[in-house]
Amino acid sequence: MRHVSGNNNALGTKPLSEPVVLILASLSEEPRHGYALLMDIEKLSEGRIRLSTGTLYGAIRRLLGDGWIERFEQEDTSRDKQAYTLTKIGRKALESEIMRLRHLVQLTTARLR
Repeated sequence: MRHVSGNNNALGTKPLSEPVVLILASLSEEPRHGYALLMDIEKLSEGRIRLSTGTLYGAIRRLLGDGWIERFEQEDTSRDKQAYTLTKIGRKALESEIMRLRHLVQLTTARLR
């Protein structure tokens, strides 16, 4: 059996990993810094996903490079916390992935009936 992966959504990207989906979902609510992202992702996943800082910041670097997130200026500059926010293209990527997942759930649910 072979998995064929092509352009899976409107942006022509491959399916997103669960941690990336959760990072984008977290930032869709409000800008967050790294530690707040880690805590929100753990909360969103109901404790199933606990990202290491290395994994988080690796994903952040890729998302910044792709233009899906951007740095966000915070009012509180007393600490060197860097906050991030979702861009329009990042929101489109998240929406596209949600549509892909809904379609997958519909197909598999229909087969289970």
